[in-house]
Amino acid sequence: MLIARYRHRLPADYDMNRIRARVAERAPAWDVMPGLVLKAVTIEERGRGAATNAYSSLYLWQDAGAAAAFLAAPAFRAVVDSFGRPRVETWLPSAVDFGPAATARFLSEESRLVAPEEDLATLSETERTRGRAIAGEPGILGTLAGLDPEGWRLTRFTLRSEPAAGTPAVAIAHLARPGLAAARGH
Repeated sequence: MLIARYRHRLPADYDMNRIRARVAERAPAWDVMPGLVLKAVTIEERGRGAATNAYSSLYLWQDAGAAAAFLAAPAFRAVVDSFGRPRVETWLPSAVDFGPAATARFLSEESRLVAPEEDLATLSETERTRGRAIAGEPGILGTLAGLDPEGWRLTRFTLRSEPAAGTPAVAIAHLARPGLAAARGH
């Protein structure tokens, strides 16, 4: 598996309804995307509590080949044509766990640097244990923890039906999950 994300910051006066319309128009294609486990499209809006206007996509791919095929496909070309070529962040999954929720409306993110002296095997086991515990909570669709070995940063994304108290979360405008059932083993 591979976790990937890109984010577009938009001007303060950008009409975010244009993004909502774009998501609604293009969403059905994501629901059948080969190699995709799930994609969460989020919209951050300055007028609704966010620091800035932004549009982002978080992906869980079955493998790096599926992610590479997407970057070479017309769907990604449409993103580049509309917003410019984004920086695509990638993480090697440390722990991917799915919970009982059928869908998610919010995405939260936690991130921290991995200290040079930290043992990566211990870190991975700790993240797997933590992921299983989070996934067992009510309202959790899934939690994805990944390591960015370029910056030695560990990031956890959690897809939730409701925002967690005290944890910043952004609204999911569309959640595609074409490979979720298979990833869950169903």
